[in-house]
Amino acid sequence: MTIQRMDNVGIVFDDLEAAVAFFEELGLEVEGRAQIEGPWADHTVGLDGVRCDVAMMRTPDGHARLELSKYHTPAVIAATPQNPPHNTVGMHRIMFTVDDIDDVVARLRTHGAELVDQIVQYEDFYRLCYVRGPEGILIGLAEQLS
Repeated sequence: MTIQRMDNVGIVFDDLEAAVAFFEELGLEVEGRAQIEGPWADHTVGLDGVRCDVAMMRTPDGHARLELSKYHTPAVIAATPQNPPHNTVGMHRIMFTVDDIDDVVARLRTHGAELVDQIVQYEDFYRLCYVRGPEGILIGLAEQLS
């Protein structure tokens, strides 16, 4: 076997505290925080003079993590275009399974999330939607139907 597991997904934010609050509202827990800097960090990510704050968020089941980062140096580069459509090349969303999609969307709206279009039902299996979260990131939500 080559891969043991997927350890984490990294997302860069300009407002780290707003991102942490958003993902806490979704149900993730802060596993730890650190400031990352030094030659090892520079060589790992291929940038010079890295100094960033990181908050590691853990899903309630303990099987997945999000690494939320705020770069102090080098300066953050804005994504182009801002809020790219779903058919943009590259990684564009993270999907979470939730118990009550209506409740989750309502709670995330208090953190600035916007429903991309509407909550839809896929056959008798799922209710699904996308929301734009902090700084325009795309989050998928899926509620499995019984």
